[in-house]
Amino acid sequence: MLFRLFVLFVTFPLIELMLLLMIGQRIGMGATLAVILLTGILGVFLARTQGLKALARYQEAIQQGKIPHEAIIDSLLILVAGVLLVIPSFLADGLGVLLLLPPVRALIRGYLKQSIQEKITVAQHDLGRPTKRGPQVDTASPVITVEAEVVETSTDRPHRDRP
Repeated sequence: MLFRLFVLFVTFPLIELMLLLMIGQRIGMGATLAVILLTGILGVFLARTQGLKALARYQEAIQQGKIPHEAIIDSLLILVAGVLLVIPSFLADGLGVLLLLPPVRALIRGYLKQSIQEKITVAQHDLGRPTKRGPQVDTASPVITVEAEVVETSTDRPHRDRP
């Protein structure tokens, strides 16, 4: 994992520098800076609008009594996209724009959901029937088992209303 991060932090700036030089030679330095500035502004706008849509989906899921896991993952991906678009970088801008596209987000969301489900066991019930994932719980028994210790009984303390 550490090696992957090292490769990422070394190759990303090298690729970005190469892109910056190539695009700067083709369209000029002023135009290159203008494109970087415009993509940053556009990124903030798109991240805001997409983020508000994700928030609306989150609130809708909550109102329907559903778990808003898809809206939460979308919101995180939109946040990452917004950060990538604000970074003055052609490569980061390209990745940020891709993350703002709903089909790309759906693909990444599916991968993340599968990865999370493999790592986390969720215990939930659907109309009294245990779901496929999580421990099996006996829902037919109305008994709740509690471990407790008696600290004081009613005969141990004096009654205030009696002399």
